[in-house]
Amino acid sequence: MTASVSWHLYLLDCDGRIYTGISTDPARRLEEHRTAGPRSARFTRGAEKLELIWQVEVGSRGLAQQAEYRLRRLPRGEKLAIARTSASWNRVHQRLFEGVRSPAKDARKAGVE
Repeated sequence: MTASVSWHLYLLDCDGRIYTGISTDPARRLEEHRTAGPRSARFTRGAEKLELIWQVEVGSRGLAQQAEYRLRRLPRGEKLAIARTSASWNRVHQRLFEGVRSPAKDARKAGVE
């Protein structure tokens, strides 16, 4: 039996710029970014200051990828507000997925299977 791996969503401060990422181990991933090696993101290379400013456990990889995609599209100020308030996954999930409609749910409501 394999253990379930939990994914994390995180924000880095890269010389004042905000980087959004996902990982099963944010501390390890931060070190990979800091080494500026082949596993670092191009966005973080060359940054003098790389600091993990926020992280939250999300759960599955698919959900983490969806959340990362949506978080990246938020304005800088909203990302910083999330980091400053140490927002929980429930609050972030609500913010990122509010008003998102599922085609399957819409079909069920319309009586179509």
